[in-house]
Amino acid sequence: MDQLFNDVFLRSTTTDESSVVTSQWVPLVDIQEENDKFVIFADLPGVDPKQIEVQMEKGILTIRGERRIDSRQSQSFARTERQHGTFHRRFALPDSADPEGISASGSNGVLEVVIPKRPETTPRRIPVGLVHNS
Repeated sequence: MDQLFNDVFLRSTTTDESSVVTSQWVPLVDIQEENDKFVIFADLPGVDPKQIEVQMEKGILTIRGERRIDSRQSQSFARTERQHGTFHRRFALPDSADPEGISASGSNGVLEVVIPKRPETTPRRIPVGLVHNS
């Protein structure tokens, strides 16, 4: 029954194609677009930052890693619901993304990936002047 619940729950929380089939669990993400950048927030509580890899190749941003569980601890649990194992998500970035300026940092179990936009693609407000007729 627990396995059935896990299968249904995982399918219902990941309706896009960014998860790779070999992933053992899928971290949830929020993607925000601002005038000058995109920001991806990924929930990765309990994941050692050394176990996270962020890579950009051919317009695809990849976040992969692993949340490990101590084998001694797993034997003492009466119930285990938190997902562990490897994860792998991919996101196609628009042409406006600048792959050279991508940065990643983490705090309180949330990975934040900042993807700046190319300067020429950011909107620029052009003032409209008045023409004075003489």
